[in-house]
Amino acid sequence: MELHLLWVFLAALGAFVVYMAMGFALFAAMPAMKSEFMKYPNVYREEKDLMKHMPLGMLAIFISILAVAVLYALMYRGGIWWIWGLHLGVLIGVFALGTFVIHNHVNLRIGWRLTVMQGIAYFCQWVVVGLVIGLIYQ
Repeated sequence: MELHLLWVFLAALGAFVVYMAMGFALFAAMPAMKSEFMKYPNVYREEKDLMKHMPLGMLAIFISILAVAVLYALMYRGGIWWIWGLHLGVLIGVFALGTFVIHNHVNLRIGWRLTVMQGIAYFCQWVVVGLVIGLIYQ
């Protein structure tokens, strides 16, 4: 299978924009999540300090989404793009639940309520990332 680097990059870029927009939308839809974060000031940065570190976080997220776009390009064999994208998004979402959400619950002193809200938000974001990558790369 030939890898189309321009389409991989464009798919990653589009998925990154959607990931960030969804992040803001999910925080707006679940204001309780911000309240939950604020319960752990020794664990999470204050908003002002967080904004100083946001460019590094955004770069890391883009690189991660670029890696997912490469995975999509390598696995896509033609056919219905949204099914391929959905499969990839669900798999990456499950991966994020185990390696990030539950891992953080184990290592950090955070409650189950925040863990569940993060799980919902990140899983949804990664499913949509898979779909957007599929839409653009197809």
